[in-house]
Amino acid sequence: MKSIWLTATRVAACSIPLFLTACAVTQPPVPAGPPRFQLLSAEQMTPAQRELANNIRSGPRAAVPGSAANNAALGSPFNVFLRSPELGDHLQKVGSYIRFKSTMGSRLNEFAILITARQWNAQYEWHAHHRLALQAGLSPEVAAAVAAGQRPTGMKPDEEIVYNFCQELHTQKQVSDATYKAVLDKFGEQGVMDLIAVNGYYVLIAMVLNVDRTPIPNGGELPLKPLK
Repeated sequence: MKSIWLTATRVAACSIPLFLTACAVTQPPVPAGPPRFQLLSAEQMTPAQRELANNIRSGPRAAVPGSAANNAALGSPFNVFLRSPELGDHLQKVGSYIRFKSTMGSRLNEFAILITARQWNAQYEWHAHHRLALQAGLSPEVAAAVAAGQRPTGMKPDEEIVYNFCQELHTQKQVSDATYKAVLDKFGEQGVMDLIAVNGYYVLIAMVLNVDRTPIPNGGELPLKPLK
């Protein structure tokens, strides 16, 4: 009897992580309400905030149509960065490297951003980068599967390598030896680091946007549905 009880206890204990994993994919909508951080005009900014705004506007983001860096008042996440200008300047430099200098290239980089946005139910992040991902060559069907919380079919070999790495990193908080080796063999050690960085940086951006409750422009529909 004692042996049966111990076996049942172990089975129940092993089932708990599986239950928690299943619960983790259920994502409630971003809390409704107006944005929390007021957009700042140049006249409202401190000297340090104006310097940060100028650094963002003079960088490579300014050449991207529709970028929040091109708004009359800096849009989020940069609008939130302004609240801590020194930190914000470090962050925008990291973001600039990830967006424009990463060894992963635009298509895979934007793919990783979409995977991260889906994990965090980051509506504005998805809105801003879905267009960029398709422009970079990501298949609309692959993006649609990620939005639906499904493993995409028809991924290119390098996309499958990136997808496996990102999914494991977000859901398991680590990656297996096989998944690590696939990225290492394809992209080298710098590629591994750059892929970790795009996931981590855009988790931070998702946090900023979700806390701010950054709206979809012009009252647009939320692009991501809660996962069941």
